[in-house]
Amino acid sequence: MRRTLVEQGQNHHRPAACDDAEPMSSIADKRARFRALHAEGCFVIPNPWDVGSARVLQHLGFAALATTSSGFAWSTGRPDYGVARDDVLAHVGAIAAAVDVPVNADFESGFAAEPEDVAANVTLAVATGIAGLSIEDTDVRVAGRLYPKALAAERVGAARAAIDAADAAVVLVGRTEGLLADPTAVSAATSKLVALAEAGADCLYAPGVWSKDDIAAMVRAVAPKPLNVLAQNPALTLADYAALGVRRVSVGGALARVAWGAVRAAAEEMKKGSFASLSTAMPGKDLNGIFRR
Repeated sequence: MRRTLVEQGQNHHRPAACDDAEPMSSIADKRARFRALHAEGCFVIPNPWDVGSARVLQHLGFAALATTSSGFAWSTGRPDYGVARDDVLAHVGAIAAAVDVPVNADFESGFAAEPEDVAANVTLAVATGIAGLSIEDTDVRVAGRLYPKALAAERVGAARAAIDAADAAVVLVGRTEGLLADPTAVSAATSKLVALAEAGADCLYAPGVWSKDDIAAMVRAVAPKPLNVLAQNPALTLADYAALGVRRVSVGGALARVAWGAVRAAAEEMKKGSFASLSTAMPGKDLNGIFRR
């Protein structure tokens, strides 16, 4: 019987911020808990874009978090894929250190083309204290191009070897972006996920899969390894994803876009002379209470 996040129990660890607080969980403990989450059930892994949003999401009880490359890039005034490797390493390390829950890093395409260079960068990422990371098949050198299946698998295999040499407990997510360019290419995306699973990915992810039938087929194809699904279909609930066999559900840059949308809407009202939308803001005392802990 599959369990949802609610049935598994939300995370109740608290970050250490004062002398009488419990100590922060060790990196080893975070990694063990993260791997256990992938063993059964279905959980939501929301995507903070900075340390503050990560702390708020932890406060709300989520058992794990995942960074978002787009959300982080936007917070620095840059487009997705516009942030350098060292900036991302500092970013994911800061978030991992600021919360007491496991963090999965959106490590884009590994910031390299050749498998050996991906491996070297993955080694650096593991050293930041993250509990997992994803490697996708986007070839950032050419707009819209993906690495072919064989090379994508080789790159994931190199990432797997790097993780095993550093700490095999870190979860490796193999990811293909094909459906974002062509939503009908489900068969090709599924075939690539199978190749990434065979290359050593612990969890598989193809953002853009939409229908129940396609999701269920993808779950079966990569089984017994878990599938991550990006929550894009508003008709599907967490219970629906669990029933389909999905192991984890993420939202990518959606939370960041919700925040940016709220800022834009409030600012547009201010331009018209109204400050009424500011009444929907989260109270400062609530934020201070979260960040004081």
